[in-house]
Amino acid sequence: MTLHAAPFSTGQLGQLHEDVMSWFALAARDLPWRRDTSAWAVMVSEFMLQQTPVARVLPVYHAWMRRWPTPASLAADPPGEAVRAWGRLGYPRRALRLHAAAVAIVERHDGGVPDSVDDLLALPGVGAYTAAAVMSFAFEGREVVLDTNVRRVFARLVAGDQLPSTSVTVAERDLAASLMPLHDAHRWAAATMELGALICTARSPRCEQCPVASLCRWRAAGYPEFDGDRRPTQSWEGTDRQCRGRLLAVLRDAADPVSKATLDLVWTDETQRERALDGLVADGLVEPAGENTFSLPR
Repeated sequence: MTLHAAPFSTGQLGQLHEDVMSWFALAARDLPWRRDTSAWAVMVSEFMLQQTPVARVLPVYHAWMRRWPTPASLAADPPGEAVRAWGRLGYPRRALRLHAAAVAIVERHDGGVPDSVDDLLALPGVGAYTAAAVMSFAFEGREVVLDTNVRRVFARLVAGDQLPSTSVTVAERDLAASLMPLHDAHRWAAATMELGALICTARSPRCEQCPVASLCRWRAAGYPEFDGDRRPTQSWEGTDRQCRGRLLAVLRDAADPVSKATLDLVWTDETQRERALDGLVADGLVEPAGENTFSLPR
């Protein structure tokens, strides 16, 4: 992401804030974690939304919050139940980390999600983005919240680039901080995120509906193609990830430990199947439950 472009003028910055926030007031989706902005609700949503579309998250999120409305309620159950409830969201280690974070919240913070960045970062599975998101959306903190959608909006709007770089840079973070309004920074974070999710999308941006198209430097430059390094696309069919998912699906659906013979029926490639099962055990997602039987962690 090239950030050598001159910053917006004071007048342009004011227009940017007004136009984006006014658009958000009318266009924002009615999402449950925007209605319940408790720190736990926000934290659960942020764990689930990592690399996962909102539509897939919603049913799992609703079921999760009904069952575990507080960190203490989740911490009281075995970690395997978190993996089971995670269902087919993908990247199930997130479920284990969320469970571990709940345990840590109970042990260190009397069951309440902490309201400082340092304490949040000390929780299992919480990185800089998640800590900033919880501080912003739950505690209305003045934090730079840079998810993929926000980064894409700022890359196009200010730098004139089609896409941001593969990883967040110091210059990019400084730019985001400079664009933040003096008031309602938490709503600005949500609004720019929504703008990237609904309008300034990666593949088919709806520039004709964009509230700040007149300020967009990528549009003004004639939509130049991205010339930096792209993230490699990951295939799915036949991968270890698919094999792991098949094995986990059997274990999630079983009330009792599952025999090795049953798991062997899930995937025909023995070498890949054994590698995937060993990986699941090493990651703590599966436990040996007896001689040639396996279960979710207990």
